[in-house]
Amino acid sequence: MTATTEWRDTRPPTSDPHRIGRGAGGGGGDRVTGHGAGGPADKRTVVGFGFWIFLLSDIVMFSAIFATYAVIEGATDGGPTARQLFDIDNAWVETVCLLFSSFTCGLATIAAERRSAVWTQVFLLATGLLGAVFLALELREFIDLIGRGAGPQRSAFLSGFFTLVGCHGLHVTAGLLWLGTMMAQVWTRGFKPNIARRLMCFSLFWHALDIIWVALFTIVYLFGVR
Repeated sequence: MTATTEWRDTRPPTSDPHRIGRGAGGGGGDRVTGHGAGGPADKRTVVGFGFWIFLLSDIVMFSAIFATYAVIEGATDGGPTARQLFDIDNAWVETVCLLFSSFTCGLATIAAERRSAVWTQVFLLATGLLGAVFLALELREFIDLIGRGAGPQRSAFLSGFFTLVGCHGLHVTAGLLWLGTMMAQVWTRGFKPNIARRLMCFSLFWHALDIIWVALFTIVYLFGVR
């Protein structure tokens, strides 16, 4: 008669810090277990991190355009210079409009944190109106320059100017469309977590555009007419 012996490990399982599996209590969903593990980051963290990457990539793009403009600023090909073309008073008004829009955007964020739908909409509307005035002034400047024969094809300097200022203007246009969407979502869906995240991302985007404009105003307009 042959006896068989089964060996079974009765020791409690050890925790493997590198194992992917179910959490304690048999709960569903995969997560990292072990020392100091808390599973994957929540959606708010992922969205925030991803949006910061987008903003930084946008800033890198603008930095490249700024560098290009700085190199070709003097390449007028015998055409008009910045001093002869730019209306510094118009640029000042644009700057004031955009800075005030940043202020009202911040007030909208505060109102949203306090769950005040009415004031959130009021400040978002003010932000949009100021942004629209900024775009109208910028478009008028472009039309005036082209009408005077100083279009982007006239010289490398003007090509760089229209590219830099126009790229910023396109971002402001996209921001206004985003703002209108956020106003509609706040009105119809309230301050749900995903709406609040989107509103915060919009606020970051709008403030970033203001910072870029301050740099643009200083380098292109103030230094250009000095």
